[in-house]
Amino acid sequence: MSQTTPQSPLAQAAQHDAAGRHHDAIDALARGTSAGDLACMTQLGKRLLVGDRAPALATEGARFLLEAAMKGEAEAAARMAALSALGVCCRQSWTQALHWLAVAAERRWQPAREQLQILAEGAADARIDLAGWWVSPPARELSADPRVRFLDSFITAAGCEWLISRARNRLTRARVYDPVNRQDVIGQTRTNSVANFGLTEVELLDVLLQAKMSSACGVPMNQMEAPAVLHYAVGEEAVNHYDFVNPAAPDYAGEIARNGQRIVTFLVYLNDDYEGGETSFPTLGFSHKGRRGQGLFFVNAHADMQPDRRMLHAGRPPRRGEKWIVSQFIRSRATLMAAPPPPPQK
Repeated sequence: MSQTTPQSPLAQAAQHDAAGRHHDAIDALARGTSAGDLACMTQLGKRLLVGDRAPALATEGARFLLEAAMKGEAEAAARMAALSALGVCCRQSWTQALHWLAVAAERRWQPAREQLQILAEGAADARIDLAGWWVSPPARELSADPRVRFLDSFITAAGCEWLISRARNRLTRARVYDPVNRQDVIGQTRTNSVANFGLTEVELLDVLLQAKMSSACGVPMNQMEAPAVLHYAVGEEAVNHYDFVNPAAPDYAGEIARNGQRIVTFLVYLNDDYEGGETSFPTLGFSHKGRRGQGLFFVNAHADMQPDRRMLHAGRPPRRGEKWIVSQFIRSRATLMAAPPPPPQK
């Protein structure tokens, strides 16, 4: 008589999730974790960290990730690299972040290996010095009031290619925020696609890019939302819009109290081999087509946090080729657990 091979807890969890039985999926991951299954421990940690179809138990989730990383799990080490850089549920430490990235690479976690290659590019003896990521290149003004500035050589060509390649297989239709239902919905004003990178997907290189943005615009890194990579195919666009939280939106006061105002938008252009696709500021009377590796930021609100309605802008459609950019919203209050600024350059 043949015997059926029992499914692994990880496979059981996947089946439960597919059937909408998320509580049972968490139970399966917990059983696997108790039995010492590091893959289960990593997945359970990630889900508890952000409340993904599970209770939001950030400290417990981070503890599982740390334990899995210390016991040899590659992905958990990569997650600890990002958490250490952000200072989420652990002491903020760039040294520890780089250590965990190296550990993940030694365990053959390919994204970690790729990041180390980018970080070592141009370094003497391939030794990595993160200090350069905490210093922004000089900014040039497109507008003094309201403030719109661009920065050349903000990220290397290799960094741009890595960000594109990582986003390419994660793209979904871009959405707009519905303040009534407090959720993102598909609308006709934005037809491009997007790859979002939340706390369980963000990599050390993403956090380093945020640190450079913080240096450029003078707003603490812990006030940044999760980063996103936007993709525009021919004809796709984001029509004229504002990035600030609209005072006319229902529950405006509640949204500001919970999440703060979106005070700065920061873009990083990842390619420039396309026609059209400019970032347009119709009220200010100009457009900007960034070059690969260039940064651009603009301030969406006045000093009193009231929206600046001069900051109407749009992502115009490419006429040929495809456009890739990083999009980073920055709030007026912390969006993550507080992390201290990076140490000064030696």
